[in-house]
Amino acid sequence: SEGQRTTPLVLEAAWPAHGQIEFDDVSFRYKPEDPLVLKHVSFSVRGGEKIGVVGRTGAGKSSLMMTLFRINEVATGTIKIDGVDIAAVGLKRLRSSLAIIPQNPVLFKGTLRNYMDPFDEFTDEQLWRALKKINMMERIAASDDKLLQLVEENGENFSVGERQMLCMSRAMLQQAKIVIMDEATAAMDHDTDQLLQKVIRVEFATSTVMTIAHRLDTVLDYNRIMVYERGELAQCDTPEALIGQGRGIFFEMVTEGNYLQHT
Repeated sequence: SEGQRTTPLVLEAAWPAHGQIEFDDVSFRYKPEDPLVLKHVSFSVRGGEKIGVVGRTGAGKSSLMMTLFRINEVATGTIKIDGVDIAAVGLKRLRSSLAIIPQNPVLFKGTLRNYMDPFDEFTDEQLWRALKKINMMERIAASDDKLLQLVEENGENFSVGERQMLCMSRAMLQQAKIVIMDEATAAMDHDTDQLLQKVIRVEFATSTVMTIAHRLDTVLDYNRIMVYERGELAQCDTPEALIGQGRGIFFEMVTEGNYLQHT
């Protein structure tokens, strides 16, 4: 039972081929007795768009991602991906169709190869190519066991930045059309941060990317910024337009964080 009232839809193997996302009057709460943490949110994302999701703590940013993965069902409204209502999609199919790069990825115990390719779908050569793109090929090649090296409990033999990179390599191998990234709040060294952004721009150029941004400079060149406040979508426009207003939540956040020199 996957928390559904009906038999899951049978979808084409290529779904989602475009990466369009549509929220229509979506509200969300963690438990039935809880207040709404997302309130009647509506927006459309075109396939391939890069969207920054920002807001102060408790604004509803993470709840937005939870609704996409159906961690809990929505209280009102519908979410469609490439025109398909995700409430009718089997959970396993839905979650395997989206790539998430969490703030602090948990790597399960096992070999690195097993983590990168849990269903044994790719060749070693493909895995090495992915590792090269995330700048980790030399590090892995230098270890005795190479792709068969063991990942410690929670991936503790890798830094947070490296764990996010390995998560990214899985998304690259899957050729994910929708990538949801929850930026690491932990200080990531500048080089890793830059590399992560480069990978998003190059490897996911035609994919839809939604980044929950804690450091606003990482999303200042995205197509659009969604600003959440108290569970509502307060602003949605290009970064230039939002900054150009000279007021509003995003302008205040950019000014407070001294990000204006990046624009």
